[in-house]
Amino acid sequence: MTGATTPDELGRLFLQRANAGDADGLAALYEPDAVLAFPAGATTVGRDAIRRVYADLLADRPRFEPGRPSPTLLRDDLALTSTVLADGAVTAEVARRQPDGTWLWAIDHPRIAQPS
Repeated sequence: MTGATTPDELGRLFLQRANAGDADGLAALYEPDAVLAFPAGATTVGRDAIRRVYADLLADRPRFEPGRPSPTLLRDDLALTSTVLADGAVTAEVARRQPDGTWLWAIDHPRIAQPS
């Protein structure tokens, strides 16, 4: 499994792995102690817990559609990414460059704003 070579690639890999039903692959996009604001109203901490949350989400084999990424804000080894999803919701993620040069999410809020 290859990692993200840019922060923007994380979203593409997420979509690919989610649509393949790959909870392990999704969890691999996160740092070991990452924070995910999901499910709604909850905070999930750590790659193992994130994998379990995604395994539950993917159990019914939902289909994820690509969204419209916003320009990435990059500062040294940190990046802020955001996407307007197909349903109009907005995501916000903080990614960090790893020692091997790949990028992983440290913080992920998949629905920072809902469509009105």
